[in-house]
Amino acid sequence: MMRQYELVERVLKYDHTADEALLNRAYVYAMKAHGNQKRASGAPYFSHPLEVAAILTELKLDDATIATALLHDVIEDTDATRAEIDQMFGAEIGSLVDGLTKIKRLDLVSKKAEQAENFRKLLIAISTDIRVLLVKLADRLHNMRTLEHMKPESRQRNSEETLDIYAPLAGMMGMQALREELEDHAFRWLHPQAYEIVTEKLTELRQPNRGLVEEIRRAIALKCADAGIKAEATGREKKPYAIWRKMENKQISLEQLSDIYGFRVIVDTIEDCYRVLGIVHTTWSTVPGRFKDYISAPKRNNYQSIHTTVYGPRHQRVELQIRTHDMQHIAEYGIAAHALYKDRQYHANGRDADDDTDDSPYGRLRAMISSLLEAANPEEFLEHTKLELFHDQVFCFTPKGRLIALPRGATPLDFAYAVHTDVGNEAIAAYINGRHVPIDTHLRNGDEVVIETSKNHVRSAAWEAFAITGRARAAIRRAAREAERKRFVELGRQLVGSTLAGMEIDYSEEKIKAAAPKMGFKSADELLAAVGRNDVALPDILAAVVPQAGVGPVEEGYKPSRRFGRAQAQDGWFNIEKIQSLKFRTAEIDNTAAISIGGPSQELPVRFEPGGAVPGDRIVGVMAPGEGIRVFQIHSPRLKEYEEAHWIDATWDVDPEHPQRFPARISVTAVNEPGSLAEIAKIIGETGGNIDNIKMAKRAADFTVMHIELEVFDLVHLNHIIAGLRAKSSVAKVERLFE
Repeated sequence: MMRQYELVERVLKYDHTADEALLNRAYVYAMKAHGNQKRASGAPYFSHPLEVAAILTELKLDDATIATALLHDVIEDTDATRAEIDQMFGAEIGSLVDGLTKIKRLDLVSKKAEQAENFRKLLIAISTDIRVLLVKLADRLHNMRTLEHMKPESRQRNSEETLDIYAPLAGMMGMQALREELEDHAFRWLHPQAYEIVTEKLTELRQPNRGLVEEIRRAIALKCADAGIKAEATGREKKPYAIWRKMENKQISLEQLSDIYGFRVIVDTIEDCYRVLGIVHTTWSTVPGRFKDYISAPKRNNYQSIHTTVYGPRHQRVELQIRTHDMQHIAEYGIAAHALYKDRQYHANGRDADDDTDDSPYGRLRAMISSLLEAANPEEFLEHTKLELFHDQVFCFTPKGRLIALPRGATPLDFAYAVHTDVGNEAIAAYINGRHVPIDTHLRNGDEVVIETSKNHVRSAAWEAFAITGRARAAIRRAAREAERKRFVELGRQLVGSTLAGMEIDYSEEKIKAAAPKMGFKSADELLAAVGRNDVALPDILAAVVPQAGVGPVEEGYKPSRRFGRAQAQDGWFNIEKIQSLKFRTAEIDNTAAISIGGPSQELPVRFEPGGAVPGDRIVGVMAPGEGIRVFQIHSPRLKEYEEAHWIDATWDVDPEHPQRFPARISVTAVNEPGSLAEIAKIIGETGGNIDNIKMAKRAADFTVMHIELEVFDLVHLNHIIAGLRAKSSVAKVERLFE
């Protein structure tokens, strides 16, 4: 076990300004706090935080991070408290340690939900300070190094978690060496047989290929030297997990793999990178489709390098990476190489980590975390996290040349949200390389994407199916929730306003604001939304808004009168020549002010019952708690279920300039003969109807009864379809269904 002075010397070796006293205090405090605690291996528990600290010294992290590593388990596993840590080591370290502490005594149904909640807490802490992630990755690495001492079920769970979350997180931060080691440890315990086979085969190949690897390395180095380029050429064996994953993806055996070894050329300048590339490509034949320039288009984790594959000496396939020394340092250590946590000017130089346009790995991580936290439940959160972390990349461009990196499989909708949330919310169409494409088209490297937007577009939750990024999905969910809230607010406003108008009282937002606290709501919009959802009875809010009016709750057993007719001149009731959408009026108070619902300018929460209703039908609306208004045809048997509910008299108001189809259901009894179904569909189609669904309700030897769900413009249109069907010899009976 590393001694106290050895740890301090390690830190001072790369950071002469480190606080020795802080490191010493943290070492002694953690050792005393853990006391006689033992790990599963039997070693003193304090050896674990000490090893975590040692791993972080290899990354040359600051003294506060090293102290946090020493203390990261004291709150969770000892009697130490956050207040005590703050007092002894300061609020900064206290916050870091708290971010690494699991939530205790979680009252959740499943272990997966508990895992998700703890991981959610960790991500929130990471979004505040990247050092939390660095300590957590080091913690996970040491745990994986000593996993053989754990129970089999713990090995399985930790390995899955590592492969699903922590290894991709390390990759996202550009910490490739750490990622590879995590993957190999997890691979060893999740697939022991495969791991053994791959490692044994690599051992067999190592000796006979040693001469070949050196020959290829020397040939590359010699070519660079002849061109006057100072270069370091090295060859390395690929990791077992990387080999196994390639075997799985390509469905080939290890013997068929020709690129088990990779070669790397490290030079001084970017210019030298491209000079080496030219030498390699003019000396050996290239393998088509195996060239990638990550220098001009870096990966999302800031990784830069040129990748190419050639047929080298002895006609062997050679995978080659060409990069500078700085690029190599970043490739190995990722975000730890940037020392972002030390740069106090980071937020002062115009690059705010909260900015959606931040292209740094940490900025993108913060944006990803923000979107993931929108998940509805812990399990969904964990699943979205895995999806977000596991994607490769495609690189696309805006018309102005801005590079947008997205997960493989991303669509123009993902692209729109990556540009800006407002662009995503207003996107209605997409053009790829000048060609109009569906919004769910998969993007490819190099695509130029143009997004067509509309300020009036309302994003539906169904659009979530067209997106794969967590950011886009979360934004769509937020937009859908906000649109739904606005619909209920508007419905509530119209209901209250209409009723007040019938009482000859002017509607005022100030009155609603004043009533909101009395009803237990924070704002007028919250109260109006509750009215729209029928969570608050209209008489109750009227009593709060206009106490002097004497409007009280509806008496038990009250049944609203059904007034379905009106005088011809009464505005808002059915007029086949002036149909806009639907209009409603309340039954409690006799008034002539109609409530307009729907139309091109707004979408209020209205849905038709299964039997449907069409303009020309007498209809009634029912306020359904949490749903808005349900529309029933007056003959619907289901209307009886709501006899005691809050009914709203309803009318049609549909604009002939913007015709809309409405749902209806018919029953057709047809003779069993060839072509009868086709004849029925032809009649409906030729008369302008649209078939939504057909269900075979009853079959006999000589006839079939089918229930057809239609979309028609109005009652006249529906009757025309029914008459056309009845005129056919193959149709015995047609009638309308209301349930």
